Amino acid sequence: MIDWLNQVLFVLGDDQVSVAELLGFVTGGACVVLTVLAHVANFPVGIANSAFFLVLFVSAQFYADAGLQVIYIVLGFVGWWQWVRGGPQRTALEPGHASPLMLAGCLAFVVLGTAGLTVLLTAVDDAAPFWDALTTAISLAAQFLLNAKKIESWFFWIAADVIYVPFYLVKRLDLTAIVYVLFLGLCVLGLRQWRRTLVPA
Repeated sequence: MIDWLNQVLFVLGDDQVSVAELLGFVTGGACVVLTVLAHVANFPVGIANSAFFLVLFVSAQFYADAGLQVIYIVLGFVGWWQWVRGGPQRTALEPGHASPLMLAGCLAFVVLGTAGLTVLLTAVDDAAPFWDALTTAISLAAQFLLNAKKIESWFFWIAADVIYVPFYLVKRLDLTAIVYVLFLGLCVLGLRQWRRTLVPA
């Protein structure tokens, strides 16, 4: 039923670009642009993006990244609700700062999550256990902060993208690497944009 998503459309360098990778490129770019603009439509577009990347990463045997997409889909629905109804008296959320405790919890999660996932992914012969685990942990922390509309989410996304770009280049997913370069630039823009509308903690 989803075989058509793995059909190769064209070749970019050494990357045989599939339908899933191209659709991931398009929806990923649109999702980050909408997030930069703090538009709630980033969530349905992001859910579609995760579905396309789920197919891509399963076929590439990046199991942590594939599992991450499933979690992203769930968190996408949660974040969608939070942004619309998570403010005072169920109003829309406004951008704000994460508390020191929230940030400490996210950093601890990244360290412990990376350690635990590295062991698990090594056991299932993941293509790159440590890097896959690290980017997964950072991305989950970033998504958690994004759902809460905290400006610090951008720092976590930037850190993940800096790792993702060379990671995907080495694994010959050239188009995906390009979209993460785009993500990196948009994350810097998003950080600046959200700072302009920042609500003090």
